[in-house]
Parts: sequence; C-alpha cells; structure tokens
Amino acid sequence: MSNGINSGGDAPRQFSDAYLGKSKAAGDTRWKLPLRIACALLLSVSATTSMRARDLDGHYAAQNPELHQWFEGLRSGKGPCCSDADGSAVSDVDWETLGGHYRVRIDGEWVTVPDEAVITEPNRIGRTMVWPIRGYLGISIRCFMPGSMT
Repeated sequence: MSNGINSGGDAPRQFSDAYLGKSKAAGDTRWKLPLRIACALLLSVSATTSMRARDLDGHYAAQNPELHQWFEGLRSGKGPCCSDADGSAVSDVDWETLGGHYRVRIDGEWVTVPDEAVITEPNRIGRTMVWPIRGYLGISIRCFMPGSMT
C-alpha cells in the first residue's frame, strides 16, 4: 500500500547533512583554506598598522645620540619610562593642573597623573610628554613630563 510518497522502502536511512536540508556541493570545502589565510593576512596587516613605532634597531638614535640616551634614561617613581610604554607628545589643551595635581586627556578621557609618575628632572625637549599604559582596568600613567605650557 502507498500514500503517494516514495519513502525508499523499509531500508534504514543514513543521518547526514542532506537529511537536515543542507547540500554539500563539490566546491564548498575548497574555499575554506584560502579564506582563512586571507582573514589571517587581513588581521595581521591591520594589527601592524595600528601599532606605535619604536626605534628598536637604533636607526634614529644616530641622528641625536645625546637626546636618545636622555630619553632612554628617563625615570619616574614608577620606574623607567620607555620600558613598558611608548611616550607621546601632549598638546597644551590636553593637560592641566587641578588641585596641585596634573591631569592629562588621553583618548578623550581626563586621567589624573599620580605624583610618583611625574618626572622631576628638566625637560630637554620642551614638549609635554606622557607614557600611558592601557590595561584591562583602564589607562594608567607610567611617566608624565610637563612642558612649558606656552
């Protein structure tokens, strides 16, 4: 007896993607490896362009060795400035004193500079510099060197 549906008889069916309505065309798997490689390359290129530059090979140290040595020797009460963070110049509008403490604007957020992070030796370049460290708890200041605020 038949109800008009060909069920294939009494033979057991194998559970597969075809049973779930998914078809596996012959070329579906051939794009997986190239797609993964392309994604990995794209991620590595975007990561390298967002990194800050450092003078790892000493190329720029040859241009002004005294200033380079001075930068490498800068320390605050929190330790060496250039060991864990890259310094960046700060515009005069992005730092201020408030209640006897320095504040600096980093990524649009005002961060209070701890007293032990302030560099007390004379500023040989004249620009305000900050060495922020970005961590899972937010931004902390490793070193801060006030400028002339002209």
